[in-house]
Amino acid sequence: MKEREFDNFDQFAKDYRATHDKSVELSGADSDYFSEYKIVELISEENRHEKLTILDFGCGDGNSSVYLRKHFSNSQIFGVDVSEKSIEQANLKQLPNVSFSSFNGSMLPYEDESFDVVFTSMVFHHINHGLHQQILLEINRVLKKGGRFYNFEHNPNNPLTRKVVKECPFDEDAVLLTPSYHKKIIDESPLSFKKINYTLFLPRHKFFKPFLGLEKLLTWCPIGAQYYIKAIK
Repeated sequence: MKEREFDNFDQFAKDYRATHDKSVELSGADSDYFSEYKIVELISEENRHEKLTILDFGCGDGNSSVYLRKHFSNSQIFGVDVSEKSIEQANLKQLPNVSFSSFNGSMLPYEDESFDVVFTSMVFHHINHGLHQQILLEINRVLKKGGRFYNFEHNPNNPLTRKVVKECPFDEDAVLLTPSYHKKIIDESPLSFKKINYTLFLPRHKFFKPFLGLEKLLTWCPIGAQYYIKAIK
């Protein structure tokens, strides 16, 4: 049997949002919330008014690009994914100044040093770990000098995260990245590791909303449900 390289999302493309909504309902938020919060995190790192070129790597059905378009209104946005069915769904959104493309999982269809920012959300755990360095080399290639890479991932140190992933149909074959492994592959790549921030410590139910602001004080604490790494070329 051929070793798994990339999880196949074609079968989930049409109903991805409904499936994801069901998977995360315990959290008190929906799929759109989890797409947008990551882009809001980017605002704390990037100048949202600048004219950036942004790549949404592993864009799926384009939901993150919706919020990249919303919050980075002056930027040019590109989305790429190995799932052609997901790209079809992304194109149906008809987002202005956003271009979606499929690729073969090996070489990105862009010139060297094309992007100021490469953003990816919950993608690397769907890629065979043996291919991570190859992917990072490609990301490094398409980043401009000084360009930034943001990689959001589930945190396996969080028991609720493990439960959600275990019960999610499209995460059946996922292999989560521990923060230490994630930092290691960045350190072994041409990219320069800058920071790791942990996120989502509390449920999103109404009872907890007055306390959500406290999460900004906990980005160092390795039990958040998700986390992201920032690296620079």
